This record gives sequence, C-alpha cells and structure tokens, in this order.
Amino acid sequence: MSEAFIVGAAMIPMAKHRESSYSGLALPAVLNALASAGLKPSDVQSVICGHAFGGMLTGQRIVKEMGISTVPVTNVDNACSGGATALHQAWKDIQAGRHEIVLVIGVDKLTQFGGGTLPLVLEDPEVQQGMVMPALYAMRARRYLHERGAKPSDLAEVSVKARRHGARNPYAQFRKEVTVDEVLASRYICEPLTLLQCCPTGDGAAAVLVVSDAVRKRLGLPAVRVAASILHSGSMTTGFRDMLRPEITYHSAADAYEAAGIGAADVDVVELHDAFTIAELVYYEALGLCKPGESADYLKAGKTTYGGDVVVNPSGGLLSKGHPVGCSGVAQAVEMYWQLTDQAGARQVDKARIGLSHVTGGGIAGLDHGACTVHLFESTV
Repeated sequence: MSEAFIVGAAMIPMAKHRESSYSGLALPAVLNALASAGLKPSDVQSVICGHAFGGMLTGQRIVKEMGISTVPVTNVDNACSGGATALHQAWKDIQAGRHEIVLVIGVDKLTQFGGGTLPLVLEDPEVQQGMVMPALYAMRARRYLHERGAKPSDLAEVSVKARRHGARNPYAQFRKEVTVDEVLASRYICEPLTLLQCCPTGDGAAAVLVVSDAVRKRLGLPAVRVAASILHSGSMTTGFRDMLRPEITYHSAADAYEAAGIGAADVDVVELHDAFTIAELVYYEALGLCKPGESADYLKAGKTTYGGDVVVNPSGGLLSKGHPVGCSGVAQAVEMYWQLTDQAGARQVDKARIGLSHVTGGGIAGLDHGACTVHLFESTV
C-alpha cells in the first residue's frame, strides 16, 4: 500500500460571505492549495468534496469552474464530519493505489439559513421533541458541573483560550480576545452555555492535496504524512448513556493511536471539535490528553496552550475560527499541514512533529454521535 501525504493546503477566512456561492467560496481555497503544491488543475486525478448543506453535485459545480472534468468527483455528507470523511476517503484511495493525486474540498455556507440553530432531520424522535445541538451540549455541561464539582467559569476558560489563539489567526472568524467575565456575561443560549461558549455560524472553504509517496518525492515539497485515518459511526444504545464518556471518540482515538504506533503523549498539536466549550473538556479526556475527571484542572494549569503539554486548537478552534460544518474537517487538516511544516506564522507551535485532528458529526436518537473522524499526521520536514 502507498502511504498518503498532504503536499498543499489552503483555506479562506471564515466569515459571513452572504453574497458568495458555494463555488465562489471554494475556488480561492482550491486554487491556492494547488499553487502551494505546484500542481495544475489538469494534474488532479480525483476530487472528493465534503459538505452538509450544498445540495446536489456541489463538488462538480466547483471544479467545472477550473476546467476539471471527466475525473471522478465524489460528494460526501457526514454532518460536521463531512470534510474529515472526504479526507479519509482520499487517504483510502491513495493507499489502495487507485489514484496518486486527490483534491479534497470542504465547504459550507450557513448564512443561507438566516441565523438560529441548524436544521436537523425531523423524522428523528428527539428532534421532534425539540432537541437541537445547543440543548444537547448544555445537558452535557450541566452533567459535567454536577459530577465534577466544576464551576461555570471552568467552561468559560475554554472560550478565553480559543479567542486568545484565534487572535493570532488571520483566517479566524473572531479575532478579539475575551475575559472569563465577558464570556459569562454574554446572553444565555441554553443554560449554562452562553453565547460566547457556542461556535458561530458562518461560511468557509478549505482544500488539501493528498498524494502518493512517489508524487511527494517528485515534487520535493514540504509534506505531512497521514499516519492514521479512522472513521467510526456511533453505537446504538437505548436508555441511559454517560454523557461525559463519548464512546465514539474514545474508540476512534484508540484505533488511531494503535494504527500510527504512537500514544497521546507523543502528540504536539491538536485540532478538536470544540463546537461548545464543554466539548473541549470532554474531548481532552476522550483523546487521552488527560485522565477522566482532570480536564478542567488540565486546562487551568495551562497544559493545552503554548508552553504546555500539547497545544489544543491553535487555530482558535470552532469557537473562534468558526464552524462551517462540512468545511471544518478539511480546515483542521490545513492547520495541521501548516503547523507541521512550520508555516503557521504567529500561531506556530514550536517543534511540532505530530498532530491530531478530531471531528464528530450529527446527533441521532440512540447514537452517541453519527460519525467521528480522527486523523494523525506526522511531519516529514
């Protein structure tokens, strides 16, 4: 099997691009990714496009503007994990030798909905009862505060760190630092989660070029090896479920570490799914960054920022960079490529060699999550 490498990456600033089409969002990211890899549109052998709300043939609508035709174009919808799933499919294609140069796109435009929570599938019984993502994570947050003896300020500290990191990122939707008091004083979305503890809606696009080892050597460019790519769907359980132990992430992370032959302690930089503040604390534990029950103390001790054990969400994460759903998994891969090739500018993690990205997608009654994708990346520089 051929190993897979990322040799080019780009994204657009996450923002409210209300006047842009899906093609208008994606084309700058795609063209810049190709340019960074020294490749032409005609070099692309396959395209995989992750999105959630782009409609039919989103990928084809994008690449036809570049003159890419006849090659296989696959569209992937896996909720928030759509972009990461597209990367997973590209990794599988490279490993199997089906293609040597695969273009992966992640794109979504959430301003099309005019605000509010994102639409969910009405046939789901919990959605029929009014379940939306802020409510789900608020229940998780209340459980965390109850079981761990934590305080609302512990949740707010996640946003403070995210905004501090995001202030260094020119691609982040929010680039202003905030204080714990400002986070707690923002209006409630679903108690105990306030506005500044929820990721913003917005629009964005990102792209990476995934290639074989032979192409990597021929190009002679800085590259990042995809050391592991794991995709899981949720496990079905009726009745009680421990909201502070997301099985899908525990299992995905364990499988990724095993596949790459490394452990959590080897990871230098992480981009994880912090759609809400409570998510980051829960995922510290699920990814093995700290022991269960220690996540709030781990954050407050500075272990997940610059100078700590591991830098989590140097991009600002979903809370600061933004979360255009199907784009996010590819945007995480772009950040990993930049970090592991020493191209991250003011937010560069010193001597970063191993990176991890994690994204979950979808809430379905009876499942802990619809999908979870964990990638491990290794610098070749």
